[in-house]
Amino acid sequence: MSKLGQAQRALLESPLDGWLLYDFRHSNPLFWELLGASLHSTRRVFMLLRREAAPLLLVHQVDAGHFPREGLEQREYRSREELQALLRQALGGCHRVAMEYSPLGALPALSWVDAGTLELVRSLGMAVESSAELVQAALCRLTDGELVSHRRAAKALSRIVLEAFDYVGAQAPRGVDELAVTGFIRERFVTAGLWTDEGPIVAVNQHAGDPHYAPTPETSLPIRPGDWVLIDLWAKEPEGIFADITWVAYVGAQPPPTHRRVFQVVTGARDAAVDFLRREVAAGRYPQGWEADRVAREFIAAAGYGDRFTHRLGHSLGQVVHGYGANLDGYETLDTRRLTPGLAFTIEPGVYLPDFGMRSEIDLYMGESGPEITSAAQREIVLVQP
Repeated sequence: MSKLGQAQRALLESPLDGWLLYDFRHSNPLFWELLGASLHSTRRVFMLLRREAAPLLLVHQVDAGHFPREGLEQREYRSREELQALLRQALGGCHRVAMEYSPLGALPALSWVDAGTLELVRSLGMAVESSAELVQAALCRLTDGELVSHRRAAKALSRIVLEAFDYVGAQAPRGVDELAVTGFIRERFVTAGLWTDEGPIVAVNQHAGDPHYAPTPETSLPIRPGDWVLIDLWAKEPEGIFADITWVAYVGAQPPPTHRRVFQVVTGARDAAVDFLRREVAAGRYPQGWEADRVAREFIAAAGYGDRFTHRLGHSLGQVVHGYGANLDGYETLDTRRLTPGLAFTIEPGVYLPDFGMRSEIDLYMGESGPEITSAAQREIVLVQP
């Protein structure tokens, strides 16, 4: 089934009258994901999904030739008056429509419609609601092929991260730094047929205390015996679904006691969140994203590091690394969407201290019978021997 077909099925299962998608100069990526193509567009365009009719496009005359016509009803406008008249006509009979809007900005990843356009639609008598649940149902449930692609990417990353630590050990006697390891990982992505937009993160000692540190020629630290190394890498097959993992290592035979303790806290929080998801699904309930975040956060807080876990527990995975489905987040936002079958996401608790940082990130797929861990889960600190 096409994404537009999935969207209409989701709409039929909702109490809404329609789903109104709006874009101006590619301001709304979800518009193009549903359309299935990224086309040349210079003017405002609306796409109305209705319960029992073909999707309707309202397109400016100068852009109309770029849009597909098969399976779509298309109406052209030239002036703003014509656009407003067509929009009023299209929405006739509708009372409640969804748009890419989130009340009070609660879900920034789903907030793509500007305030003026929202005012325009409301001026036509519409009650506008968030499209968050429709987006999840239409765009975020993996197909069988997408799941296979995600699993392949997760398997490859789980192998490449260990190869990167081996590379550190082999190169350490001659000298190696964060940027060199970054370059090695990127080369391995190419060999494995994977693509990424940025990264990976290779962070040594205090740099690992910055969750989104990125090495540069000016900041890249050498990696020596006694150093702590965090590697966060994410990639996908060109048309596939991202995998995203984080592992840590110590260069030497015996990590310091504090590092070992924080590792146990972070991996314990990770596993507590996974166990929570499994229990909830076994009890017949798919939990909301924020609930899993709370479980891991309380675990870390009980160990005395609550103020050092400074980001959400996890994010949705899709054709972009931070996907549009439910995040495991009750900290940065309050994500009340349920972690329903078909979704892929990360679990990645972290503790960030002045001299080192700790994160353990795994990927999960929510199946009908519960969550499946699709990437390797780190159980022990990797020991790198130069």
